[in-house]
Amino acid sequence: MSDSAVNGKGKERAIDAEPKITAEYLQSLLNQARENARAAKRLQEQSQVPLEEDDVIILQAEPAKIPRLDPGVLPKPYFTLGKRRGDPSIIRDPDVELAEKASSSYVVPAPPIPPPELTKSGKPLTKRERKALKNQTAGPDWFDLPAPAEADLPRMYREVEALRLRNHLDPKRFYRKDEGEGKGIKGLPKHFAIGKIITSTTPFGTPSSDNLTRANRKRTLVDELVDDAEAKRYAKRKFEDLQTVRGAKGRNTLAAKKALRRGKW
Repeated sequence: MSDSAVNGKGKERAIDAEPKITAEYLQSLLNQARENARAAKRLQEQSQVPLEEDDVIILQAEPAKIPRLDPGVLPKPYFTLGKRRGDPSIIRDPDVELAEKASSSYVVPAPPIPPPELTKSGKPLTKRERKALKNQTAGPDWFDLPAPAEADLPRMYREVEALRLRNHLDPKRFYRKDEGEGKGIKGLPKHFAIGKIITSTTPFGTPSSDNLTRANRKRTLVDELVDDAEAKRYAKRKFEDLQTVRGAKGRNTLAAKKALRRGKW
């Protein structure tokens, strides 16, 4: 017989020699697996180190928040920069501040009461007189602009009215209407003054519009406007235009009025 046949028979014999799978055999395998599992569990328990009482268990929680940086109340800086680049810096001197604080703590006596204002006769002024004296000028904020006397108001009203009518004297200029225009003397401002142009010497002493001789100089503003030749021509031309319009409106009106007066019968 060949070797392959001998080897094949040997395998068949080995297979036939294996024990048969029975219930007892399966039960023995299960018992052995249980014992192996118990032994592995014992080894695992022995390998673990038991926790002591001093050990602390740290649980995973939210991360701690970083506190805000609050330095509290800081002292005043020695240098204070300006808001703009060109503004100068302010330097603080603690010694000067202490000296000012010490000097301000001293008690300063109150200023003495001013003496009462007296009249020419030496008597103290009454409330009405003090009020009238206070209203004589507009105050230092307005350069002590005086209030003209009531006796001078009619004379000054003519000059103020001439200034208000300057819009009609020069057709090439327009001026805004004054608040008191058309109200008469009551429309004059409470405090006002009419100035005078100071004359200047010309190179050769000849009279000009800035430097007039006494004979050619007018006393009031109205006289200067009336003497102006150009203003005269313009005023005359406007007067003739107005007269032409008025004449056209009144022409042939008398006959029409008489016809209306007649009876219809």
